[in-house]
Amino acid sequence: MAEIPEHILRRSAEARARAEGRSVEEVLAELRGEAPATPAAPAEPAPPADADVAEPAADVAEPTAAAAAAPAAAAGDVIDLQAESKRFGVPAALLARALIARARKDGNPLPHFAGQAAPAPAAAGPAVAAAVGGAAPAVAAVPEGVRTQRLLTVVKAGAIQQVKSEPTDKVSTWPHLVAIEFVALMVVTAFLLVFSAFVNAPLLEFANFNEQPNPSKAPWYFLGLQELLSYFDPQVAGVIIPGFGLGALALVPYIDRNPSVRPSDRKLAIMIFTFYVMAAGILTIFGSFFRGPGFNFVFPWIDGLFFDF
Repeated sequence: MAEIPEHILRRSAEARARAEGRSVEEVLAELRGEAPATPAAPAEPAPPADADVAEPAADVAEPTAAAAAAPAAAAGDVIDLQAESKRFGVPAALLARALIARARKDGNPLPHFAGQAAPAPAAAGPAVAAAVGGAAPAVAAVPEGVRTQRLLTVVKAGAIQQVKSEPTDKVSTWPHLVAIEFVALMVVTAFLLVFSAFVNAPLLEFANFNEQPNPSKAPWYFLGLQELLSYFDPQVAGVIIPGFGLGALALVPYIDRNPSVRPSDRKLAIMIFTFYVMAAGILTIFGSFFRGPGFNFVFPWIDGLFFDF
């Protein structure tokens, strides 16, 4: 028999050691002829019909056994499957399949097993079953030209492309927003320049503390606070109420955290804004048009206006 390569011999020794429960070195020495043969474990029974699902050890040793027994099959010798199975630690059914497949690949006659007549090419499947002493359907016949594949594992399919969130309708601040604001600033500046060139804004006469106007009113943007002074103490109207109002404005971003820009979704923000605008507007209108001499309440359509625009 031809000499077996070292790596194939070691793989066969590992498979046989796992099958018989012995050490690899002991089996390897026996295969090399360096130690007397030890009684091997009894041959394994024939596998079920789906012989493709075999132990990994047998799959590893299958090419080794086929390579070792191939010269004998090519020479037309009778192969004792039971003896070869004990020698290599490979089930007889797998060894028979390997020998038949090797013969077909090399174009040699099908091997002849001990205790069986030479099989015909079309009866390769029953020949394997009869050689190992099993029933005919033990190993299914593989048609010519069909290449079988051994299922190793099932891998769960995953997404090839990473799924990302859909883009939203947003634009960058620069240049979209900043450019529009800059254009608006230039337009307002040009309007103020033209308006100031054609419309005079004369100043009043010099202040005379002996002749104070009645009523004495603050500028329009302070008339709301002056109106509060007519109802509350100066500490309350000038410090506490404005302080609470500014503090509440500073807390608005922490109270209303809704990111939506639709007015229908921002009812709380609209309510807060409306309250401040209406309060400031009412106080300013009352101080401007409904306060007369002595800062008393008057009706502008009866007593006239006491306010200079």
